[in-house]
Amino acid sequence: MAPPSPPRKQPKVKTGRRLAPLAAAGLALLVAGSLGGGVYAAIDTRDDTRRSASGTPSEVPPTAPPGPVTNVADAGQIAPLRRVVPPDVLAVSGGGGSITPSQITKISKLAKVRDVVAVAGGAVQLQGRAINTFAVDPSSFRSWTPPGTAKKTELWAALAADQFVVSSSAAEQLQLARGFQYPIVARTMPNLTMGGSGTLGLPGIDLLVSRKTGTDLGLVPNVAVMVNAPGADPAKVVKGVSKVLGTGANVVNLHEQKYQAPADGGRPGSYMDLYRQAATTCPGLSWTVLAAIGQVESDHGRNAGRSSAGALGPMQFMPATWKAYGVDGDRDGKADIMNPYDAVPGAAKYLCANGAGKGGKQLYRAIWHYNHADWYVQKVLALAKAYAARYR
Repeated sequence: MAPPSPPRKQPKVKTGRRLAPLAAAGLALLVAGSLGGGVYAAIDTRDDTRRSASGTPSEVPPTAPPGPVTNVADAGQIAPLRRVVPPDVLAVSGGGGSITPSQITKISKLAKVRDVVAVAGGAVQLQGRAINTFAVDPSSFRSWTPPGTAKKTELWAALAADQFVVSSSAAEQLQLARGFQYPIVARTMPNLTMGGSGTLGLPGIDLLVSRKTGTDLGLVPNVAVMVNAPGADPAKVVKGVSKVLGTGANVVNLHEQKYQAPADGGRPGSYMDLYRQAATTCPGLSWTVLAAIGQVESDHGRNAGRSSAGALGPMQFMPATWKAYGVDGDRDGKADIMNPYDAVPGAAKYLCANGAGKGGKQLYRAIWHYNHADWYVQKVLALAKAYAARYR
């Protein structure tokens, strides 16, 4: 990664102003396009920030980088990762206002909705660019990010220590370096340390800060919600959420291809990506079978704890079986039964060893070996068929 840009003469920038509603409106505009897809002027600068001829805010250069100042291992405390909650729908309120508690309750009661999380947000300036930002609780929000990012404990510890975290693309394009300080311009202009970067899995959202920092910056409370609805048709969830939030709200189906962000280093960025990649190791095995087993066994990592029979992890392996079929999918030197990057390809290996790639009766038999019950096989096959119909 390139070092931070050298400091330049810094123009005068007034702080202490109210973060205008336009910041939230800009957030809605950017849901469909991250930094790589173009930048919109999202901060109201009518009173005290100059603009370039292109209409974007004039650049605010960084302070001279002082070098690493915080050891994240000694900083914020976060809860361990207990489950993964894949977001199906992202919604941003219209008009720059907050989503009300009543609206959040109504969304949580929609058919098949299991989890809803509301976050503060808005657009700030970083390195002279307008960037959409969420203020989150790192202990709970990490579950909503792609598996590879969720497991980066050091990233969430940095966020808990009031450092900021950016998307991988933002870190590259803005030439940000971990451990260095940068001014973030909003209602205030604090110098914050970059705690790291990763795939966030949220189109148009490139910056995360802690709730405390979000309050200091003047981000809009409950400006957005993320919705998890396992087994539901995402389009129907979008329709339901749109009805609750009303005209002006920006509600997107995160399963649409245009919202699928590339993962870091070619690694899968979601459970669906994991299923698709793992299936390629067994010619003839459809990723939909892995997805169906993942849903039945742990609801895609949400319930990965020990079962009454002693099975563990997102694909619910018995420890003895894991010893024979465990895979080091992420090449970190260990085959971890609790790590989805290992467990999903491990499941593909086990199914393949039992003839799943041959289809027909062999596939039925392979799934039966996974769980010795005909009802289980029939449920997996029905779910696989549903996945195939939905994600053609």
